[in-house]
Amino acid sequence: MEWQQLNKLQELDTIKSISEKQPVLIFKHSTRCPVSSMAINRLERSWDDDKMQGLQSYYLDLIANRDISDEIASVFNVPHESPQVLVIKDGKCIYDQSHMGITYQELMQFV
Repeated sequence: MEWQQLNKLQELDTIKSISEKQPVLIFKHSTRCPVSSMAINRLERSWDDDKMQGLQSYYLDLIANRDISDEIASVFNVPHESPQVLVIKDGKCIYDQSHMGITYQELMQFV
């Protein structure tokens, strides 16, 4: 699994643009939270690059980039949670999940 780092507000425009051609995953991760660490670990262990090749994946460090997380909540109209995944398609959030609800099996339905 290859994460693109999301650390600039302008990248949200890029994500919206990419989502017109393929779904985009955003994983909002709190580096201080054990539940967040467990959620990302479970996701990465289950990840199959061949099955998910149609999905661009972004990783957001919430501690370092809280302003971007707040903008994500506003732009995509999804309340902030941590950890949290969002799937963006055609510029809109079509799926979001948080905490232990984050599963690879559910994400596969949106690719």
